[in-house]
Amino acid sequence: MSRVGRKPIEIPKGVKAEVREGALHVEGPKGKVAQALVPGTDLELKDGIIEVARRGETGPERARHGLARALYANAVRGAAEGFSKTLEIVGVGYKAEVKGNAVQFALGYSHPIVFPIPPGIKIEVDGKTNRVTVAGADRHLVGQTAAEIRRLRKPDPYKGKGVKYANEVLRRKVGKAGAK
Repeated sequence: MSRVGRKPIEIPKGVKAEVREGALHVEGPKGKVAQALVPGTDLELKDGIIEVARRGETGPERARHGLARALYANAVRGAAEGFSKTLEIVGVGYKAEVKGNAVQFALGYSHPIVFPIPPGIKIEVDGKTNRVTVAGADRHLVGQTAAEIRRLRKPDPYKGKGVKYANEVLRRKVGKAGAK
């Protein structure tokens, strides 16, 4: 039996969970999350605890057991606490600001880049430190949005300029040997 899959998921106070329409719907103070049910697994809700069981012992069913439990646990945690990722903008003149339902980036191109904020995501920009915080209840959507923002200007390996994750360690390259 999967060590991850057999752990029960506790539903915190203030969070409601129910199974309907082939998905686990979780609602909490940070938002609503719907996680599709993983094939080959059964979900049981009782007394504020979610238990995940697999239907059989075939390889794919065993492989999905831990995955299903992790996805459901992320949905519960996201609705209760939320998830966030922090990005740093490094470079002279590089900046970002939230304008309405979009974020406008100046990343060294000849034009500003307007990034629309997806529904369910909250983006905050600290103008002094050039930090962008992406937050939301859906872990997948938070990570995907942060990755799309980073892709606007990936960090340069020579000077380190660009958009990078706050905890990302860049491997820097040396420049030309003649430029000393």
